[in-house]
Amino acid sequence: PVGQGYEHPEMLVEPAWLHQNLEAPGIRILDCDVALMYTRGHIPGAVGIPASVHHYLKEPAEPGREYGLHVMSPERFEPLMSQLGIGPDTLVIAYDSSRSLYATRAWWTLKYHGHENVVVLNGGWDRWITEHRPVSVSTPSVQQTIFRSTLRPSMTCLIDEAMTQVTTDTTTFWDVRTNQEWTGDETRGNQRSGHIPNSIHLEWSELMTTDSNKTFRPASEMRERLEAMGITPNKQVITY
Repeated sequence: PVGQGYEHPEMLVEPAWLHQNLEAPGIRILDCDVALMYTRGHIPGAVGIPASVHHYLKEPAEPGREYGLHVMSPERFEPLMSQLGIGPDTLVIAYDSSRSLYATRAWWTLKYHGHENVVVLNGGWDRWITEHRPVSVSTPSVQQTIFRSTLRPSMTCLIDEAMTQVTTDTTTFWDVRTNQEWTGDETRGNQRSGHIPNSIHLEWSELMTTDSNKTFRPASEMRERLEAMGITPNKQVITY
């Protein structure tokens, strides 16, 4: 079964299903790795994010930074998705070779821009290769579509709102970065380091398996880890 053991299996798709539906109409497979990784080989029919666009799908970087701070605006996101052949009814299947770090970013960004029909390939490129499924080095011919963005502001938290929530008991700030970023030892080019006061640290990778498949952990394991850190359903959770 697709997504067996998950609370919301509709957010994922398994490699076996995708393999059987590679040529099905209405599907766009999105390789979310950097452009160089896409050229090394990809799932047949997949399109890659252009080299001119950072795979975090953020606004252009300011001088001295690797990538921008804010999520890509509709003015930039709409033509990019249209260029990739993603229309209003397209089922987007996102994957990467980084334990779904970039694929989930694409999933979230598409949802933020109002595109509901998007899933993440559970295990991504690593599992696809481990299971000896077909690969390609050819860039598919894509018919451009018309993508229209409908932003969902409720999916983000602006700084003014965050400031009012830092000291409340009903909101948990969840720091998903590395331990070095949490402690402030790694700045990642930011002017200030450390973490938000009263926040909880649990790196995102802790919710992924450590085997060769690199899939999402089952819901029971995720719930146990999150509840142990105080991240519970009765609280508003703001991640960063």
